[in-house]
Amino acid sequence: MNLDRIRQEFPVVHHCTYLNHAAVGTLPGRAFEAVRAYAADFSEYAASNYRDWESAIETARSRSARLINADPSQIAFVKNTTEGLCFAANGIDWRRGDNVVLNDLEFPSNVYPWLNLSRDGVETRMVKSVDGRLTVDAISDRIDSRTRAVSISHVEYGNGFRNDIAAIGALCREKGVCFVVDAIQSLGQTPVDVDAMNIDILTADGHKWLLSPEGIGIFYCAPHMTEQLRLYEVGWNSVANAGNYDVYDPTPAPTARRFECGSHNTLGIHALGASLELLLEVGIDVVQERLRQLTDRLAEALCDSGFRVLSPRGESEWSGIVTFDSPVHETEDLHRTLRSHQIIGARRGGGIRISPHFYNTEEEVLRVPDVLPGH
Repeated sequence: MNLDRIRQEFPVVHHCTYLNHAAVGTLPGRAFEAVRAYAADFSEYAASNYRDWESAIETARSRSARLINADPSQIAFVKNTTEGLCFAANGIDWRRGDNVVLNDLEFPSNVYPWLNLSRDGVETRMVKSVDGRLTVDAISDRIDSRTRAVSISHVEYGNGFRNDIAAIGALCREKGVCFVVDAIQSLGQTPVDVDAMNIDILTADGHKWLLSPEGIGIFYCAPHMTEQLRLYEVGWNSVANAGNYDVYDPTPAPTARRFECGSHNTLGIHALGASLELLLEVGIDVVQERLRQLTDRLAEALCDSGFRVLSPRGESEWSGIVTFDSPVHETEDLHRTLRSHQIIGARRGGGIRISPHFYNTEEEVLRVPDVLPGH
């Protein structure tokens, strides 16, 4: 990876030390240019070049599929992660007394859609984490004959714990349980293979590690689930005969396009497609290795300075998120000090959450312990 060339894509490096990609990422230069070109075309020619816009949408769909080893026909664009999770939660054909298995490390987006099913007599079962970790055995213990789904984040938002998605997927396949993955904290930093991991449904917004704007995300639905999920949104673009406006035929599209109810967020998709191009050029394996180097160095330096690293750092559980606190300083004071030095992190997971990306340097991440008060 040519780091100097890569950093030219990110103007943010000239203005602050941005280490907050687990909250909202930044926009690379080529994504900015894609948005600018689309806006200029729209402004100057209106919809005269609509076919070009459609082509860009399908290019982004193909790149999304390539990122997770899926077929483009299995990808739909959504507004955000929550919308995709709602498609899953409201699409399963529940029976009163059924249950879904969650855990206590999840962001609310992967909790509220399932809790809302209590109106239909669906039980939400919470797996309790231990030392910020979840085990496959603990999840398995909560599954019974009435479990219809397990929904879990690939990487947990607070402490960055990376779940063993392949093992959980194998468990769900063995038990005949729908496996739903919230991948917003993993896509763009960690390799994902929906086929090898036995993932039935996956959804992720683009505005974190995928380096895209808010308001655009991807939704993957495995072929065997496409017909099983009930549609609670149906529109002109989700039907098989989309484009024939003179015949009212509600037959759903045979592909994941059935989840795209109406017009696309074309501007957002242009940006997402360009950012995916960059990530695929670099390679997610390379991105992950780069993040391992940066976060290992950061965690080591934080410990040497007397801070407590709260993020699991084992070989199979680490991620690009490092959360830490201090035994003597208040978290708010630490956060305020970082901000005063234009170092952008977040207060999450009981401490300060630092989440660099592959374009950051070692010097940038080491600014965190360097500017904080000693112990």
